[in-house]
Amino acid sequence: MSDRAAVITFEGASFSYGNGLVAADISLDVGAGALVGLVGPSGAGKTTLLRAVLGQLKPVRGRVLVGGTPVGRTIPRRVGYVPQLESVDWHFPITVAQVVFLGRVSDAGPLPWPARRDREEVMTLLERLGIAELAGRQIRELSGGQQQRVFLARALIRRPDLLLLDEPTSGVDVRTRQEVLGLLRELNAEGITIVLTTHDLNAVAATLPELVCVNTRVVAQGTPEEVFTPDVLRATFGSDMVVFRHDGLLLTADAPPHVVDHPHHVHIHHTHEPTEPVS
Repeated sequence: MSDRAAVITFEGASFSYGNGLVAADISLDVGAGALVGLVGPSGAGKTTLLRAVLGQLKPVRGRVLVGGTPVGRTIPRRVGYVPQLESVDWHFPITVAQVVFLGRVSDAGPLPWPARRDREEVMTLLERLGIAELAGRQIRELSGGQQQRVFLARALIRRPDLLLLDEPTSGVDVRTRQEVLGLLRELNAEGITIVLTTHDLNAVAATLPELVCVNTRVVAQGTPEEVFTPDVLRATFGSDMVVFRHDGLLLTADAPPHVVDHPHHVHIHHTHEPTEPVS
């Protein structure tokens, strides 16, 4: 965790959707200016934690605080949110610019029809994200990478101090994934605290400075070097995994049976340089 003041705090928080706990006794701090990835299997509670920060899910026990204030039933003023693309209704007739306008808020709630300065701000955001020429297009006509940028613009128009993203690189190609991660690093360098969920350990999680491993509880928190260990990954994903180093990154793979039976006999090689198994 960052040494700076916590932007997000979970204090022994537990959550339920009515059929038992989906996350239990979550105690977690995310420091100001952090770039954090939540990793874990499907159903582990990653999206649940984002919903709690957004005020969409109230804990049955414990508390969730943003900026030191308990979260209410609405999205905190300076929090931006980018949903999973799979959760969006693509049949709704709306243009790119209109989607971004929907992100504008004030202390009193959503703002009225945009003024000229609002339209200029939207176009500035779209230009920064490389999709200004798509402003008048229907959102359903765009590629997955373009749609992801539109929802990122909708979040950024709130001028957030905290940005939450649910699987921002899911369903996009390699180039788009790299571009999205690059944009997030730029935003983080400008002082925005960023928390994202991901199921991609190697292409996304391994490149982030801080990770939180979740499986209905917080299993571990730290750098990839601290949490990418066979024991932590087994507790997080429920299966044995091999951890190895390549080009300065710690990477993971499902462990084949002979590795599980004889973990000290692992030798993984790569065409560019030998990889180094991690015990």
